[in-house]
Amino acid sequence: MKSNTEILQSLPSDSRLAGRTAVVTGSSSGIGEAIARVLAASGATVVVNGRDAGRAQVVVDAIVAAGGAAHVVVADLAGTPDDLRSFARSATEILGGRVDILVNNAGIYPVPPTPGLSDSDLDAVLMTNVRAPHVLVAELAPAMAERGTGAIVNIGSWMSRVGLPFGAMYTASKAALEQMTRTWAAEFGPRGVNVNTVAPGATSTPGNADSAEALAVMTAATAAGRPVRPVDVAFAVRYLASDEASFVHGSVLDVDGGIAHTRVG
Repeated sequence: MKSNTEILQSLPSDSRLAGRTAVVTGSSSGIGEAIARVLAASGATVVVNGRDAGRAQVVVDAIVAAGGAAHVVVADLAGTPDDLRSFARSATEILGGRVDILVNNAGIYPVPPTPGLSDSDLDAVLMTNVRAPHVLVAELAPAMAERGTGAIVNIGSWMSRVGLPFGAMYTASKAALEQMTRTWAAEFGPRGVNVNTVAPGATSTPGNADSAEALAVMTAATAAGRPVRPVDVAFAVRYLASDEASFVHGSVLDVDGGIAHTRVG
């Protein structure tokens, strides 16, 4: 089986998203990076977003080297609502005045038991995982609806629909995002905007590299028998952003190796 890196380095190019523009929040590494690179490989011009311009530029350079088009727009998704609106305006401007695809990927995931979650982490989860998607959709979706076309893909989590003895605020934030997906699908879908969620399972990323052994144990008894790769999530996002998913509204697409619904051992 190819690794995430091997797949990203050999992505075939196609034109299914040619002429479209995309904003992928939190795309300087991990799942967001994979999404940005996969969308670009299919012809979209992508805004790569992160808090560190250098890390985001590395992703842009990889996209350009592979023949794609991308730009860096730095922003902290835990910023104020006005900061988020400024980010949306900057991204729209650098993309030539329109955003066709918005991927709300940026998120933080402190998962201690409830008494161990600090006040600052609680606020950060709410700001990054809930407020930021809401503000960005409020800022960008109306223009999509006015044009009669657009796609919004939110990145949820398998943990939002199971009870676990830790991570109450993180899992609640992802459940909130799933519900916002359904509401936005009803709100904007009749005007041509598809809104859906991709819910990854336990995913191996650079950010949780120190938990590789725990991820292997967690996923050993699933149908896939291994952790999710970021590129697995990216392929699902590309589908939901494409014309192939034009009749998909308000759905949650699980890309979790079966962790939420299956046990094989």
